[in-house]
Amino acid sequence: MLCITACQWPTSGPTAPPASDAPQSNAGSRNDKTDPYVVLGKRYVPLKSAVGYRERGVASWYGPNFHGKPTANGERFDMNAMTAAHKTLPLPTYAEVTNLRNGRRVVVRINDRGPFVDNRLIDLSRAAARALDMVGPGTTLVDVRVVPGPGGGPIEAPAASTPESAKAFYIQVGAYGERTNADRVAKTLNASGFLDVQTGQTTVDGRTVHRVRIGPVDSVDQFDRYIYALHELGFNSARLAVD
Repeated sequence: MLCITACQWPTSGPTAPPASDAPQSNAGSRNDKTDPYVVLGKRYVPLKSAVGYRERGVASWYGPNFHGKPTANGERFDMNAMTAAHKTLPLPTYAEVTNLRNGRRVVVRINDRGPFVDNRLIDLSRAAARALDMVGPGTTLVDVRVVPGPGGGPIEAPAASTPESAKAFYIQVGAYGERTNADRVAKTLNASGFLDVQTGQTTVDGRTVHRVRIGPVDSVDQFDRYIYALHELGFNSARLAVD
């Protein structure tokens, strides 16, 4: 049985949970904006286009240790600007980042690569992290959505929105066309020690799909533990879902 609720993530190495200002970005290591690159033995392939990109996951932030150093596209990192690092979005790309915990939103200019820590989606500058009210915790659950940007240069974050009502966070393990497949996955998860597995159906593009979810998830730490255990089982496409 896998360790799920009581296990701890490693305190060092590529699977360690990041602390604020941890050296997790690729600042100072330039690469072509579209060429594949390798960091810590893992190969990343930048997207050719950011059109339609939207994903939910965990944001971290980086600051003083990288201030003034080159970013992946050759600019100087300014922790006081509204910028961010992403592993595969084209450079530069503008993205709206929403803190799903409090509803605060910022628009950032992605000009760097990272974060190269497991289960992290985006690495924000200190200014962006402060606008989202996540500097203290170091991480938070976010929604990242690509938006049109100006011709160039940094842009200011919009005013923070009114905090949204509480949402429920889940990990979606998969969505299947056949219910028997969903039931088989749920049975595997239950046998592996997950106690909060849920199945249900929804409609996507006019067709019925059967979802398998775990949750609700209460914190980034719990999200990390569950994702780590799911990866051990081979469920590498598990992702954050919000209701």
